[in-house]
Amino acid sequence: MSETTLVAELRTRFGKGAARQIRREHKIPAVIYGHGTQPVHVALPGHETMMALKTANALLAIQLDGKSQLVLAKDIQRDPIKPVIEHIDLVVVRRGEKVVVDVPVHLEGDAAAETVVTLESQTLQVSAEATHIPDHVVVSVDGLPAGTQVKASDVQLPQGSELVTDAETLVANVVAQISEGALEAELAEAEADAGITHDEPEAPAGEAAGAGAGAAEPAEAPAAGDADERG
Repeated sequence: MSETTLVAELRTRFGKGAARQIRREHKIPAVIYGHGTQPVHVALPGHETMMALKTANALLAIQLDGKSQLVLAKDIQRDPIKPVIEHIDLVVVRRGEKVVVDVPVHLEGDAAAETVVTLESQTLQVSAEATHIPDHVVVSVDGLPAGTQVKASDVQLPQGSELVTDAETLVANVVAQISEGALEAELAEAEADAGITHDEPEAPAGEAAGAGAGAAEPAEAPAAGDADERG
């Protein structure tokens, strides 16, 4: 895993107003701490930092006052509406040391026909060297039949990484695809259990009128003899 170099500026202004001013300058407020060092408040270049952090557990080399410090993003505070990073906590790491991180899980392949695959765990917690953190781990579901459950212990990790997540944690679940009829039956049963009832649809007014007219018996034509008597 290669690191991304970011040139930082030392922050001397603090508070919400100062942080807003930093963001207006297209920079990101951050603090660096760890390994017994005093926290250092810095401002990072906005665009370069956002691009670097698109990779999970990105290793950053922070250049400050002619010195370089390896860090990992410990906490990223994002604006709830705008695509903006408001603040970053950066933890100091050293080459060769192991760190515990959450690594994304990617599904690969297609399970057997008429099955549905559910990703139950989006990430796995692993221990890895700070400079060799995997971008993601792959879970292959290719050809797996219904009823298969992939647990954390089944996931093959890159060399040098160790599983921290409980080995029995369910990662992927393969189940039989439910038919439309069975789905409707389940829905009806659930509604019945909940006491939900549906009124019978009323017939359109035109159809009701037509039905009434059809039910009436036509008047009888007068008999031939009756006609003669009237004449």
